[in-house]
Amino acid sequence: MAKVAVILAGCGVFDGAEIHEAVCTLLSLSQRGVQYQCFAPDIEQAHVINHLTGAEVDESRNVLVEAARIARGEVTALEQLQAKDFDALIVPGGFGAAKNLSDFAFKGTELTLEPSFHRALEAFADADKPVGLLCIAPVIAPLIYGQGVQVTIGCDAEVAAAVEALGGQHIESAVEQVVVDEANQLVTVPAYMLGPDIASVAKGIDALVAKVLELAAK
Repeated sequence: MAKVAVILAGCGVFDGAEIHEAVCTLLSLSQRGVQYQCFAPDIEQAHVINHLTGAEVDESRNVLVEAARIARGEVTALEQLQAKDFDALIVPGGFGAAKNLSDFAFKGTELTLEPSFHRALEAFADADKPVGLLCIAPVIAPLIYGQGVQVTIGCDAEVAAAVEALGGQHIESAVEQVVVDEANQLVTVPAYMLGPDIASVAKGIDALVAKVLELAAK
């Protein structure tokens, strides 16, 4: 039976992990009988957003504690993730991927990755184990896989340009289509970068999970 690590960036589309994407990922894995474990960095969020109004609020929240809301408490600090213990890795999107797992939302192409997240991605890449990146998360791929890595974030011109500036190759796709970079064992899907609804997003995520598991079985 395959075992998959899932990295969450908090809880909530505007300042953490996109909840629909995270739940659809876990559901797709569970429906296939796949064992998974959620991880999140034990750090403070970049900031906190009121999801009702969209306004930033003056409070602090911990990414690991917030991720526990999605994982029903079953989440481990990302520093403890060992690539040798898993067959694949999947990272749902949401602004947390660009604010907590990286600082792309603030620094654009000058981004850096959160250290434990960087180490985890490098470990899976070095082990030639498949990785799935959803939504905005694929923008970080060139920092791990280098020049020419193929990814999709759908068709957003600004983010696609950032991918290209970082050395990646952006491929436009529909919400239900995955892009597979076989050489790097990397699978990406637009998810809520395109939407427009949870049914469409879920279909694309399910396709990503299926492909990640197919690569892991080879």
